[in-house]
Amino acid sequence: MTTPYQQQSQAPVPPQSPPQSPPQGPPQAAPPMPPQAPHQTNPYQAAPHHHAPHHHTQPPQPQPHQPHQQMPSGPPAQPYAGVGPYTSPIPVRRTSLGNALASEWTKIKSVRSTIWTLSVMVALVIGIGLLVAATTADSDYDTVPTTLPGFFGTLLGQLCVVTLGVLVITSEYSTGMIRTTLTACPQRSRVLTAKALVFFTLSFTITTVALVLVAYASMGMHSGPAVAEPTGDQILGATVGAGLYVSLLGLLSLAVGAILRHSAGAITTMLGVVLLPSILPAFLMMSDSLRDLGSKMLEYSSPQSLASLFQIDDGLNNGWPQLSVLAGITAAAMIAAYALLEKRDV
Repeated sequence: MTTPYQQQSQAPVPPQSPPQSPPQGPPQAAPPMPPQAPHQTNPYQAAPHHHAPHHHTQPPQPQPHQPHQQMPSGPPAQPYAGVGPYTSPIPVRRTSLGNALASEWTKIKSVRSTIWTLSVMVALVIGIGLLVAATTADSDYDTVPTTLPGFFGTLLGQLCVVTLGVLVITSEYSTGMIRTTLTACPQRSRVLTAKALVFFTLSFTITTVALVLVAYASMGMHSGPAVAEPTGDQILGATVGAGLYVSLLGLLSLAVGAILRHSAGAITTMLGVVLLPSILPAFLMMSDSLRDLGSKMLEYSSPQSLASLFQIDDGLNNGWPQLSVLAGITAAAMIAAYALLEKRDV
């Protein structure tokens, strides 16, 4: 008994007919090709090279219309928002006046002008003072104190302090380093304050020490019974008073240098301030109407003020009024220097 599937598989296969060859006869001509349109190239497509075969390119297919994409609204993304604020590996701290003082002290002790001017000042004060003390006798000090020899060296030494006071600030303007200074310390008033404090302290200390050496050396050379011992007020005026006067004169020079910002002009101006009050009274006293002005100008001139501090003549005061006037003039000049430094460009 066979299943239907077995009957299908056992069905007889019909015989295959041999392949029929095409009928023999003359070849028929191929139908004519329809005329083709001239080849159109895409103007945005680069022209083919001459050595490459020409291929018919398909015309560009129209792209389906895409809707206009709108830019997302809102603030831009922060790529580093999760990182947090930048922290410098170098410790950062707020600067103060102490930092400016350290900077100015480094500058004033590093330049050769400071060493030369102060060295010349010390040489003049001590050298001339000791020379005068060595060439005088005890009888010369019967009416004047033995601290007098320091007066002669201070008359010339004050010019060195005046020159240094000008150069402390005008040298930075002449070289352009004032821009670097004010960039490192944008608080301009702090820079001027640091310069004034460092210079005043340095000049006062060195001048006072030089005057103390001369005063006590002269007192040691002349201590006989005919010599009047100087009083404490005389010693104070010949050392601290004279040192303070010279230092204030140098601080006035620094203020004038900050105002003029030119070394030669500021030095010339300060030489006029020091020398003219000693020269003009000789001409002013020739007129009866100007005699009082000439005598007052002579009283407050630099040589007469130092002579009052050394108490050379009993008729002179102790020199502290002249010192007060110089302090007031210096304060006014410093205020003007502060105002101009904040207002003007560098």
